[in-house]
Amino acid sequence: MPASPDFSDMLLPLILAAGGGYLLGALPFGYLVARSRGVDIFSVGSKSPGATNVRRVLGTGPGNTVFVLDALKGAAAAGWPLLVVWQAVRASGSPGILGYVGLAAALIGHSFSCFTGFKGGKGVATATGGLLVLMPYVTLVSSAIWVTVFYATRYVSLASILAAVSLPFLGYLFNRGALALWVTSAVGAFVVIRHRSNISRLLSGTEKRFERKKPEEKP
Repeated sequence: MPASPDFSDMLLPLILAAGGGYLLGALPFGYLVARSRGVDIFSVGSKSPGATNVRRVLGTGPGNTVFVLDALKGAAAAGWPLLVVWQAVRASGSPGILGYVGLAAALIGHSFSCFTGFKGGKGVATATGGLLVLMPYVTLVSSAIWVTVFYATRYVSLASILAAVSLPFLGYLFNRGALALWVTSAVGAFVVIRHRSNISRLLSGTEKRFERKKPEEKP
């Protein structure tokens, strides 16, 4: 049975995982992609730098680019600590804790970026990328739920909320352990809370369905 590591030995790896995760998550790809097209994404559409708003405002290409970049930063935040597993954390028998800490910090960084005045998106793409590294089967099933709900309703927000709600149940179903169950519950709750304004609009019937951006007509 591995010896329990001293807290002081655990502290530095956890700080580095959290700090690195926050900075990765804070990278404002939605803002930068929109800015490269001459658009301040915080002043148009839903005023969110997330992939959905970028896609609504600028079209499929920029929107998909932002989604991929946001997912990659979540994957990097969760994955890089696992590549550098400190001896103290390895001794605890739970090296995955660094990945969970990195992902949690990335979600905070994405939603409250220090580079954009602590404004940000809702964290769906970032969570997807990070969880794909940490829990691939859970993420794939949750993504299937997102796709099903979206194409059935055309509500991005509803698809994201139901996919987030499914995470702890899927974590339990795939028997990922107590820590993973807590993490999936926290990530799911975080995403749902970030969608609280969407929930109000869904309940009042004023939420907009997703529609493809129509190409501008040539004169």
